[in-house]
Amino acid sequence: MARTRTTKKLAQRIDLNYFKRPTSLKRAKFWLSAGLPAIALVWIAWHGFARDSRVYSSGRMSEAHAVLEAQCTACHLQTAGAFSAKASDAACSACHDGPLHHAALTNTAGCATCHTEHRGRVDIVAAKNESCAQCHGDLKTSNGVRSRYAAHIESLQNGHPEFAPLRREANRVRLPTTVRLNHAIHMKPIRRGPNGPNVQLECGNCHRPSAASPDLTYSDGRYVTATVSYGNRSALLPNTGILQPAKPATGRELMAPVKFATACAGCHLLTFDRRLDLGVPHDEPKVVHAFLIAAFSEYIRAHPAELREAVEPGRDLTGRPMAANTRVYTPNQWVASRVYDAEQLLWRKTCAQCHELSIRLAGAAPPVAPWLTVSPEQILTAPIFPEIQLAADPGPRMPHAKFDHDAHRGFACEGCHLKALSSTETSDVLLPGIAACKTCHAPGPEHAESRCFECHTYHDWSKRKEVKPTFMLPALRTGGR
Repeated sequence: MARTRTTKKLAQRIDLNYFKRPTSLKRAKFWLSAGLPAIALVWIAWHGFARDSRVYSSGRMSEAHAVLEAQCTACHLQTAGAFSAKASDAACSACHDGPLHHAALTNTAGCATCHTEHRGRVDIVAAKNESCAQCHGDLKTSNGVRSRYAAHIESLQNGHPEFAPLRREANRVRLPTTVRLNHAIHMKPIRRGPNGPNVQLECGNCHRPSAASPDLTYSDGRYVTATVSYGNRSALLPNTGILQPAKPATGRELMAPVKFATACAGCHLLTFDRRLDLGVPHDEPKVVHAFLIAAFSEYIRAHPAELREAVEPGRDLTGRPMAANTRVYTPNQWVASRVYDAEQLLWRKTCAQCHELSIRLAGAAPPVAPWLTVSPEQILTAPIFPEIQLAADPGPRMPHAKFDHDAHRGFACEGCHLKALSSTETSDVLLPGIAACKTCHAPGPEHAESRCFECHTYHDWSKRKEVKPTFMLPALRTGGR
């Protein structure tokens, strides 16, 4: 007999109360629906009881402010149990109060406009270019006076002018110099000393950061250890408007002034007489004069026979040779004659090769340098000394920007300072142009940072104001007030 299957019989096989029986999935859904809100309420209540305001935070704070993550009231005003959306400027200046960027600004942006918090462990100093372009994109002053800065700069790639020292050089405005230096000659193989071999100098032989030990390859130990009367002084040319960064200098940002003892003395000998195997001090003319007198006096005491000096034979007007004769000096006469000859060599050639020799006299300058007209008889009693000016140190070439040579130590100097290979004048500006900087500093992950803050300082932290500390370390640890 065939089996018959009807819809009614099939429906009787279905348990219509299946949804009433508990299952593991149903129990999990129930506890999740009831437990998670309960846990959230307990978590919020616990943070409220502990006065931990991080529950209201919109994100993690920057590295500099990470310790204040539990201290919302340190930056945000609390009114009627709620915190203000933005931090107040007064809260920022309570910890690091600095002067205005420029007093003549038409409008002053709030601290939080440029330094946005709650973006994670980022560098809060790294402001966006748009923040700078708010003013520098169309720079105006409140007093209506035209700004001396470029008025339309959006970014390094858009509107930034050529560096000011290069613009001044293009307009034939050069800084005064007191030392003669030909970079082009020194960058080629050059003879070391009168009889020395040819050597190839490198930039690092002369130029080193102040915090680095000097290169002694072309130094002279006698000058390195010697004390000079001018010390470390240099004629620092005035630079106005320099903004000091917040972080202290490491001594590796800029190159230290070149010193004769460590960079020049090994090649540029200051010898003055074939009898003495030594050089004069690299010092003021008065010091050199005293050294010459002492050196020749000591020598003639040890060699009194040289007071009798044979005069080289000459020729008369007819061309017939003249008989040699001798001259006998007193010790003072011999010293005076040798000092006279040595100073003629030094002032005319040795020192004049690198230095501008001048003298301050009332009236018009004489046609002949007065120190060269002194006779041997006057050299000990009435000497006239040239005036050698201190080396002119221009200081930072770009006072409105910051640069760190140490961050670029992997690059060869000639790669940026290409002009050094052809420079013949000390007054030449050897800075690389802005195009060289744009080669590496550009937008995109495969380039170096190019935003404004990388090179420019907004606040002049040398004029920072002292603030009264308010935080207690235990409170920061526990998150309490």
